[in-house]
Amino acid sequence: MSETMVRGMLYIHSAPAALCPHIEWAVGAVLGAQEELEWAPQTASHGSYRAEIIWSGPQGSGSRLASALRGWAHLRYEITEEASAGADGSRWSHTPELGIFHATTDVTGNIMVSEDRIRYAYEQAQGDPSAVFHELSLALGEAWDEELEPFRQAADGAPVRWLHQVG
Repeated sequence: MSETMVRGMLYIHSAPAALCPHIEWAVGAVLGAQEELEWAPQTASHGSYRAEIIWSGPQGSGSRLASALRGWAHLRYEITEEASAGADGSRWSHTPELGIFHATTDVTGNIMVSEDRIRYAYEQAQGDPSAVFHELSLALGEAWDEELEPFRQAADGAPVRWLHQVG
């Protein structure tokens, strides 16, 4: 049986220069490709760098990338994995202040909030509409989006590189 191959994006929104080679090593270890990323200065954070790649690999590679990069101080990143046969897509977002956020996505990249998560929001709110709003905001990862948006905008027009699994 062959593995299902998927595609995704890795956005390193900001990383200190000293961390860049370690990120390359971690990405290479997960995807099996030992290519250098094309780093560019991140104008939204003086002294930090950014890089983007389009990757392909076995289903679940996005999760392995998120695990490999998780917990590094001063690192902001996002990872997407497209939906594939038998699996929903996913998005991971990470900031030093908020930690990691994961969401299931549909084929167009929209975050899917499960019935159980919506019921949880209702239960936690106990009839308070603002509390429902707060819980759904958490489920959608809005705090991560707000924190990462300046870094995304600073990357508009930046080159994107393709990275494929080897072997």
